[in-house]
Amino acid sequence: MAHHTAETIWTRGDASREDFLANRYSRRHLLRFDGGAEVPGSSSPHVVPLPHSDATAVDPEEAFVASLSSCHMLWFLSLAVKEGLCVDRYADAATGLLAKNASGRLAMTVVILHPSVRFSGERMPSSADIDRLHHQAHEECFIANSVKTEVRCEPVFAD
Repeated sequence: MAHHTAETIWTRGDASREDFLANRYSRRHLLRFDGGAEVPGSSSPHVVPLPHSDATAVDPEEAFVASLSSCHMLWFLSLAVKEGLCVDRYADAATGLLAKNASGRLAMTVVILHPSVRFSGERMPSSADIDRLHHQAHEECFIANSVKTEVRCEPVFAD
């Protein structure tokens, strides 16, 4: 069992320019990962209008789609290696739809992966091989298997 961590850090901006209690504040924040990578985060401009969102930052919905896409790709590459298939390039233009779910709540209701894979070498896969590898990668993907995972909130109270 392995634990994975990420920090989300937000600090209120200049109080003379942003009125927090009037809901006029920046949603820009920092996502920091255990390996040291830092990524600017924000709410989506589709959810919180500009200028209170930062369209250049990664929003949670995009991160969710990217996480599913990345996990699928990593499994696909691993499975291809086991079958002796040489992958030269893998690209995915994944999309996700934020819409109301069966309970009437906004949710990422569907994520569609659009992978394009380029192979080289002596052994070239058939279309059936590629479909099978994608199906198997989907079945193995930790993130796809976690979509209905329990999410708990255990606050730590600041001093």
